[in-house]
Amino acid sequence: MNVEEKIKRIKENVIEIVTEKELYSLLVNEKSPSAYVGYEPSGKIHLGHLVTIIKLKQLQQLGFKIKILLADLHAYLNNKGTLDEIRKIAEENKRIFLSFLDKDRTEVILGSTIQLRPDYFIDLQKLALKTTISRAERSMDMISRREDNPKVSRIIYPLMQVIDIVHLNVDIAIGGIDQRKIHMLARDNLPKIGYKAPICIHLPLIHGIDGSEKMSSSKRNFIALDDDEDTVKKKVKQAFCPMKKVENNPIIEIYKYIVFPLFKRVEVGNYVFENYNEFEKAYINGDLHPKDVKEYLIPYILDLIKPVKKVISWSES
Repeated sequence: MNVEEKIKRIKENVIEIVTEKELYSLLVNEKSPSAYVGYEPSGKIHLGHLVTIIKLKQLQQLGFKIKILLADLHAYLNNKGTLDEIRKIAEENKRIFLSFLDKDRTEVILGSTIQLRPDYFIDLQKLALKTTISRAERSMDMISRREDNPKVSRIIYPLMQVIDIVHLNVDIAIGGIDQRKIHMLARDNLPKIGYKAPICIHLPLIHGIDGSEKMSSSKRNFIALDDDEDTVKKKVKQAFCPMKKVENNPIIEIYKYIVFPLFKRVEVGNYVFENYNEFEKAYINGDLHPKDVKEYLIPYILDLIKPVKKVISWSES
């Protein structure tokens, strides 16, 4: 596969690559490029996480080494529990992520193993000297920006995410489009303290099954990868799925970003679809009813979470 073909594949279901020119140069000059994604181990791994996991798996097939940061200190700064509680969740998360990826080309790193080192701390101070309060505030997550009196930890959080990229020694930072402000901070300010700007790949976010905000364990609007069959069925059947509308429709988004990339050929009733565009057209035209797309989605979800059931069974035995 040549470089152009690799880039075409990487761009599948991607909102943007910053920049494509830099990615091209990386693929030409680096035999074993690396990419990372960071997760806050603060709750259940759910279908929303699969958007990035699928991209990581795809990059592995193209020769990338993958690093997954389980950011325990970030979760602590976000008031998600004690460090012991957070690290227990991180161990569970690690088993689930590795059940989907090539273990030989995946490194899972607990954040505190690099973030408590003296050199990390010094780099964090250097970045703080180059970052204005207003810029740091713009990089805070939406919930933090809505708070009337946010804690200082809310500003430390995005600065640490930037320094993570340096100390993981990776070429590409991957994340949902909600990570864009942090990635742009990294691209702007890391060169000011002597480091290269990372290439950034931004992915779409799946809406929660209630149709409101993004799928999130804290919002309880998710389908977890360790949900049992009855729970999956119940959640899918109750999910928001407006007829003939694909925008902000979590059921259609699951088909687009998860089912079609993994299964390619998808059956819904008497219809067989070879690609998502055909499926979307049929839904918008009213050929497919929400009840049917929900019913036929369930077996695909149950099939894709099978690897998780194996590691959970093993860990509980």
